[in-house]
Amino acid sequence: MDAAANPTDLIAEMGRRARAAALVLASLPTARKAAALALAAESVRAASAEILAANAVDMARATESGLSGALLDRLRLDSGRIAAMADGVAAVAALADPVGQVIDSRDRPNGLKLSRVRVPIGVIGIIYESRPNVTADAAALCVMAGNAAILRGGSEAVGSNRAIHAALVAGLEAGGVPADAVQLVPITDRAAVGAMLAADGVIDLIIPRGGKSLVARVQAEARVPVLAHLDGINHVYVDASADPAMAAAVVVDAKMRRTGVCGSMETLLIHRAYPDAAALIRRLADAGCMVRGDAAARALAPDIAVADTADWDTEYLDAIASVAIVDDLDAAVAHIAGHGSHHTDAIIAEDAAVAEHFLTAVDSAIVLWNASTQFADGGEFGLGAEIGIATGRLHARGPVALEGLTTYKWIGRGTGQVRG
Repeated sequence: MDAAANPTDLIAEMGRRARAAALVLASLPTARKAAALALAAESVRAASAEILAANAVDMARATESGLSGALLDRLRLDSGRIAAMADGVAAVAALADPVGQVIDSRDRPNGLKLSRVRVPIGVIGIIYESRPNVTADAAALCVMAGNAAILRGGSEAVGSNRAIHAALVAGLEAGGVPADAVQLVPITDRAAVGAMLAADGVIDLIIPRGGKSLVARVQAEARVPVLAHLDGINHVYVDASADPAMAAAVVVDAKMRRTGVCGSMETLLIHRAYPDAAALIRRLADAGCMVRGDAAARALAPDIAVADTADWDTEYLDAIASVAIVDDLDAAVAHIAGHGSHHTDAIIAEDAAVAEHFLTAVDSAIVLWNASTQFADGGEFGLGAEIGIATGRLHARGPVALEGLTTYKWIGRGTGQVRG
């Protein structure tokens, strides 16, 4: 493949080769796909030194260029993260294969037998920034679901992505999967992104993983269906009935475990009658978080900063959180509806009736009771590696794993029926 080719021609050629590979993948038995992915996982482990060396070059360049701390954290690899990446590929190999699964079936009065069956989508384009682990996650999920993948990583991770991709393809080929089943766009020209977004008929689905500007561009320009989320403005609501020890542990984890991930809490909502609100705010601040509060929160904790109107609509991706005191559950739900991004929201409560009302009323892809928003992750849901979190209302929602990378077709089995 000519890396110097015109981006439109390059993507068209990659798409042609991906389509041919997808036809092979669609009919591969589960055992063959699983064995190939197991070999790919071993190949990634064996290439750890090469991947780390490439990542060190990427990290040095990104640091020099002033990449933010959150993006540097996403870019950084170490032996543990590479091992986890390989484990994620192996875990996907062990998952149930959705391809061929009968979703439902029915027998018509005329004897025609109909069934709705899961099938691969075809060719999937993944556009992502900073996260080299997406190279492995996306490849594994697409292959297991019978899809070919065209990957376009960010220029800041170019060396890391190439090293991971080379290892994956070596393992997949050894297992009998076509090399073109997982292709990495060989150029960093931003025009390649535009070519992918315009590749209607070449690429069947685009999945962006990255910052708000990337996802907004994809959603605005794509002529190909898109599966994405724009923001992760996530809330934890602490009800009056919440256990104080649980509330403190969950809130600190939700914000501070990893501040740069899309499942991080950005806004803390506290019921006015919750007895330990001041202590809870202090716990968050003592954990290293810059807290910004409304007037009621600042009356309880005068040392925190003032939250302005923009704070309620901000995805910080940093050790910053906004805090608001709300009158009741309905006020918390209304705040989330007005400022949330339909990603992940949680309630801490001992009152089961209150919690169930929250779970029903909050319209987010993931809604949790007495658990940290940091569980917004396909692996934590038992789905294996995830390809992203979808916050729309069609096709797939929440962590997108194998089932989210399939569609379905109707199969009819007759005995000569005619409509006449």
